[in-house]
Amino acid sequence: MLLAGAGALVLALFAWITATSVGEWGRAAADYAYNLQVEGFRSGRLSLPKEVPPALARLPDPYDPAANLLYRMAPYSLHDLSYYRGRLYLYFGVTPALLLFWPWVALTGHFLAHKYAAALFCSVGFLAAAAWLRALWLRYFPEVGAGVAAAGVLAVGLATGAPILLQRADVCEVPISCAYALVTLALGAVWLALHRPAQRARWLAAASLAYGLAVGARPSALFGAAILLIPLLVELKGSGPEFLNPVSGFKNLGPDPFRIARLLAAAVLPLMLCGLALMLYNYLRFQNPFEFGEHYQLASDRQDTARHFSLRYLWFNFRVYFLAPVRWSAAFPFAREIASPPPPAGHAPIEDPFGILANVPLAWLALAAPLAWRGRGAEARLPLRWAVAAVAVIFGAAALVLGLFYGNCSRYEFEFLPALVLLAVVGIFGLERALAARPGWRSAARGGWIGLLAFSLAFNLLESAEHHVVERYNLGNWLRQLGRNDEAVGAFREAIALRSDYAEAHDNLGSSLLQLRRTAEAVAEFREALRIRPDSAEGHNNLANALLTLGQASEAISEYGRAVRLDPASAAMRSNLGSALLQTGRPAEAVPPYQEAVRLAPDDPEARDGLGTALAQTGQLAGAEAAYREALRLRPDLAEAHFNLANVLRQLGRAADAQAEYREALRLKPDLGRPRP
Repeated sequence: MLLAGAGALVLALFAWITATSVGEWGRAAADYAYNLQVEGFRSGRLSLPKEVPPALARLPDPYDPAANLLYRMAPYSLHDLSYYRGRLYLYFGVTPALLLFWPWVALTGHFLAHKYAAALFCSVGFLAAAAWLRALWLRYFPEVGAGVAAAGVLAVGLATGAPILLQRADVCEVPISCAYALVTLALGAVWLALHRPAQRARWLAAASLAYGLAVGARPSALFGAAILLIPLLVELKGSGPEFLNPVSGFKNLGPDPFRIARLLAAAVLPLMLCGLALMLYNYLRFQNPFEFGEHYQLASDRQDTARHFSLRYLWFNFRVYFLAPVRWSAAFPFAREIASPPPPAGHAPIEDPFGILANVPLAWLALAAPLAWRGRGAEARLPLRWAVAAVAVIFGAAALVLGLFYGNCSRYEFEFLPALVLLAVVGIFGLERALAARPGWRSAARGGWIGLLAFSLAFNLLESAEHHVVERYNLGNWLRQLGRNDEAVGAFREAIALRSDYAEAHDNLGSSLLQLRRTAEAVAEFREALRIRPDSAEGHNNLANALLTLGQASEAISEYGRAVRLDPASAAMRSNLGSALLQTGRPAEAVPPYQEAVRLAPDDPEARDGLGTALAQTGQLAGAEAAYREALRLRPDLAEAHFNLANVLRQLGRAADAQAEYREALRLKPDLGRPRP
């Protein structure tokens, strides 16, 4: 009853977290990547039935992150899709589409949201892990109380990073959660293969199939398939039946070679068939059986040239994944991002990882797992040790592969943290058993592991709440991209209501309010953002923009100056300073910041246009003409530069040239105004 109650609590929390999460920021489920893949399959194609923007197709280098940025963002939302030979493909594993999304559409006629798919997969994985733990408890630890077992169920549900992953269950999280479910099911099948020798081949085949499908969801899971060899090794060590040697006629103790062949086929064939199907799928899409689409991703960094795996990433990733504590704040939800060590060359920016040993200290108890078989007879010790070894292999294989990878984030930790927590619960059971005859020591040890468990659970829930806040903030940014600033204001206010010291949310709320012409409110938000984070160059720049709109030019110039001092490499902020100085009639002072902006961003036509205006107003007409012409070379349709060039040409006495520029300016922008007298 206690175990069932703990399991129900975990599932209820999964459902609540999922229901209150943002999901894919308000997009229609029909446009979710996995539903698009299902629609592609149903129409007989492997690509996605999503139109490629013509301008993206015309790009000379569509994989340049700066060039494809417009198309990765709203409203196109092509981020992380693969673009190959004029078509879009799903980079992420195909298994979730086959196992869940396609059957769901076929049975219900409705599309399934990514976040609900991730919740279903996490629930299946948790139930499989809880069933494995219950079988372990009943078979090997009768002296351990039901309360301790229930605490273990809470641990494998809520200390694993699942609450964190479910707060942002988008397209990335679907294959990760799917692989978690399938790997855990494979682990359960291996358990049954170890403990039911008469049915070993059947359960080994089930484990192999589950693992093959897991690889189809996350290819990084491949090396954990070594667990399929464990029942075979047990068989080879002599646990098989006696058989009659056909040559000598004597009975030999040892495994039957025909049985071994059958077990080997059961372990290898389903996995191999899944692998061959996956290779064919890749070949039909990218003409390469080993290409999953990663090199053709439209991503924030280049995937075609990135070195995705390297030993030089291992030590950095180990420190980030296992040792780095989060930073704590006095404001709810208290947990903040880690202070990352400097990444090695070629490593991508980190995305909200956390050090497991520092923040989920329950994981340390995995070191006590060998106590589980200490003092047991060989009959119980060997299968128990092999069963725990299977969990260790899953943890070690996933941790090593992702430790060699060039990026890291909390969702990757979910690929190995559940196995580590399961080992930690085995360690708890081992401690309870080892100290059963020493109640004083057992009480002390119990107090220790309960404290570690409580901290680990609290961290997972607080970090989940932090992700909830961040996703509200991300939703606000997405709405801003679509120009829906009134809705963005609501999203930013929700984030701030949950986390009052969220400087970025205050700042972007101010930007949305400024777009809505609620300038006084915007100024208040910008000031609050700077109170929280006074060293933000962007914050000072945004406040200056609002102040300038209110006509407070002197204070705006002061804020622009602070922004430039904080971020001297920003050409945009220097241009803003120059523009404010021009508006206040100080063109001579505007020339240096514009010149520096042009030096920092030589391809920025607006900066050259501003420099031309500053030079023109100080009487440097030749320099102004050169600046305007360079701006127009960079952007021939910049109407303001044509108009300003016309004014300079008129002052230089070149009326015919001036008239031609006026006509071009008015053609490009009819409401630009009449020529100045």
